[in-house]
Amino acid sequence: MNPPGLTPSAHRSVSSRLLRLSVFLLLSLPDTKGKAIWTAHLNITFQVGNRIISELGESGVFGNHSPLERVSGAVVLPEGWNQNACSPLTNFSRPDQADSWLALIERGGCTFTHKINVAAEKGANGVIIYNYPGTGNKVFPMSHQAFEDIVVVMIGNVKGMEILHLIRKGVHVTVMVEVGRKHVIWLNHYFVSFMIVTTATLAYFTFYHIRRLWVARIEDRRWKRLTRELKKAFGQLQVRILKEGDEEVSPNADSCVICFEAYKPNEIVRILTCKHFFHKNCIDPWILAHGTCPMCKCDILKALGIQMDIEDGSDSLQVLMSNELPGTFSAMEEELNNELPPARTSSKVTHVQEHPTSVNVGSQPPEAEETGHPSFGQHDL
Repeated sequence: MNPPGLTPSAHRSVSSRLLRLSVFLLLSLPDTKGKAIWTAHLNITFQVGNRIISELGESGVFGNHSPLERVSGAVVLPEGWNQNACSPLTNFSRPDQADSWLALIERGGCTFTHKINVAAEKGANGVIIYNYPGTGNKVFPMSHQAFEDIVVVMIGNVKGMEILHLIRKGVHVTVMVEVGRKHVIWLNHYFVSFMIVTTATLAYFTFYHIRRLWVARIEDRRWKRLTRELKKAFGQLQVRILKEGDEEVSPNADSCVICFEAYKPNEIVRILTCKHFFHKNCIDPWILAHGTCPMCKCDILKALGIQMDIEDGSDSLQVLMSNELPGTFSAMEEELNNELPPARTSSKVTHVQEHPTSVNVGSQPPEAEETGHPSFGQHDL
C-alpha cells in the first residue's frame, strides 16, 4: 500500500532525508543580528544660487558589515565616464577644502568589497552606492567585507542620479549619514529555504498517508468481495469423510501428496473439480497459494469462476485464508460432525456438499448422494 515504485524502505529513506534537511536548514538560520537591516537617514545639503536646500529622508540602508556610525562630508564622484570604480587606478575629484568626503559609486561591474576598497585607498570616509538603472529607489543590504572606518550605504538609483547630476553641474553637495531604524527580515533566503523544504515534507507525508488510506479502502473492498467469491466457490467443492473399510485408508493406498501422510478414518478430504482429492486442511491453503491441482495442474480457481493473478496475490490470499476462511471452514466441519452419524464399516461412503445452499458458478454442484465406493478409486489419483 505504498505509492507506485516506492517500497517501504525507500519511503523511510526519503522521509529521513527530508527530515534531516529540514533540521539542517533550521540550525543554519542566522541569528537575529544577521537577519537585521538598519536603515540610513541621509541629510543632503546643496546650494542653488543664494538658497541652501536641505533634504532629509530615510532613503538608504547600511551594508551588512558596515559600522553603524554617523558620517558626513562632501560627495565625490569617480573621475572619467565610468562611475562603478572597479579599476584600481580610479581617482576621485576630491575638493581641496573638504576634510571629510564620501564616494558616490554606481552599482555593478565588480563586487561591493572591491568598490569600497578602491575608495578607502583614496581616503574616503564613507561610500554611497546607488542601485542599477530601472530599479527606482529600491535598496537592499549589501554583503561585503568589514572595513572598520568606512561607513557603507546603498541608496536608490533615482536618488543617486539626482546627486550625480547636481555634482556634474558644479553644485557642491554634502551628505550627513545617520543611523536609522532596525528591521528584522524573517523571510530571508535561509528561512524561505527552510519553509519550502518543511512544506514539501509535510505535503509528502500528507499525500503518502492519504494515499495509504485510499489504497487501504480499495484493498478492503477487494478482499471483502474476494472473500465472498472464495466462500461461494469453495462451496462448490465436495468434501468427504473417510470411513473404516474405505480403499483410501487401506495400508496399500496412496497418501496425500501435499503432507505425505496416509489417509485415516474420520479424516475430511476435499474433492476437486478434476476428481482428485486431498486432506481438506492441506488442499485449501494449496489452492489459495497456487490455484492448481498439485497432481494434474488443473486451474481450480479458474474452473470455479475466480479470475486473478495467483502469483502476485499468493501472500495476500494465504493471509486471507488464515484470517477469513478458517472460521467458515471450522464452522462447516463442526456442522458436518454434528449431523453425520458415527463412522461404521460400510461398502458405501457419503459425499457431502459443503454449502448446499450456495449459488452455483459454472455448473450445478451434485446433491448429497450415496454412491458405490469404486467411484473414487486409486485410478483417479
